[in-house]
Amino acid sequence: MKKFLLVLGILFLGNIVMAQNPVLTGGVEFDWVNMSQVQRDEAIENYQNILFGDKKSQNYKRKEFRAKYKDVLKDENFRLNYVLLKNNVKETSDAEFCAFYHKNLLYMYAIQYKKTPRQVYYYSGLGTLRYVDEISDNYPKFPYYSKQYRANGKLAGAIYFVSKDLQYVYEPGGDFKGVWYRDKMFNEKAKMILTRTNW
Repeated sequence: MKKFLLVLGILFLGNIVMAQNPVLTGGVEFDWVNMSQVQRDEAIENYQNILFGDKKSQNYKRKEFRAKYKDVLKDENFRLNYVLLKNNVKETSDAEFCAFYHKNLLYMYAIQYKKTPRQVYYYSGLGTLRYVDEISDNYPKFPYYSKQYRANGKLAGAIYFVSKDLQYVYEPGGDFKGVWYRDKMFNEKAKMILTRTNW
């Protein structure tokens, strides 16, 4: 779960740094850079079809989304959860947590309840719902996918998790954003474009 939250949090919440002077060395198991462009395009299209194949709108109507998640629009325990997070508590008997900081200020946190592990709720520091991750039925077994929605019901993005180390990332409209391999993201041309520091 912690890896899952880190992948999503890093992807959608901006804790990403631009890659500089990308260099690949031997021993890399990831074959994205060695594939032909045709093979890369086929892989991108394959996972895109899984995530967006029905061509229907991926968005909720705001009213529908708010009704579905009415019980979690506000974290009623946000004061307690804030204290737990500030004290570096990552798990309780009923939930797992992940905190997101900017300049030592807790600006967002995520909760994944053990009784409903296929949803992850992201809250502002004051306990207001910001995002919801909806995870496919086969989670936590690979492969699985996740779609993240803003609190207004609009799709924020989607990720296909091939394995712990490999994820294909798509924009809300279905456009390919990149493929993560461990701490590096590559674009469709196999150029490294992002890195993440807490892989």
